[in-house]
Amino acid sequence: MTTVLYLIACAAGPARHIDQGVQQARAAGWDVCVVLSPSAARWWAERRAELEELTGRPVRSAYKLPGERDALPRASAMLVAPLTTTSACKWAAGITDTLAIGLPAEGVHLGVPVVAMPFWSTALGAQPAVGRAVETLREQGVRVVFAPGEPHAPKQGDAHAFAWSTGLAALRA
Repeated sequence: MTTVLYLIACAAGPARHIDQGVQQARAAGWDVCVVLSPSAARWWAERRAELEELTGRPVRSAYKLPGERDALPRASAMLVAPLTTTSACKWAAGITDTLAIGLPAEGVHLGVPVVAMPFWSTALGAQPAVGRAVETLREQGVRVVFAPGEPHAPKQGDAHAFAWSTGLAALRA
């Protein structure tokens, strides 16, 4: 049986390196489908074909039209990485206006294992709504894991060294 991972990236620095996450997930045996938030999709606009070649699947960043066939197979698991404070707060509040948040928001309640890996600064994470959002997501069954060094000091996050392996390991735990 194929294990399909939806690797979902919100618009934080590591999204520019999602190809590294794809490669690590594939090495771990996952069939990877990439879903990008609208802003992250803009960052990959000129190189989107690279991700599609790497995964062998279309990269999704918007909801399909009514009646349109799904372009991706059903997910066995989802890794939302990186997760931003904005997306965490919207997701916890039930605001699913982007595919990148709508898929895991629905998936966790359909029994799909969902792991979220935040990448944000201590300044943004200090907002009271952010801590409440993390707790709300955990109460819903989302496994929120912080990689070593996260949250990071403002302007000090190392997007290139993002620990994709931490999220992948959490999916197997």
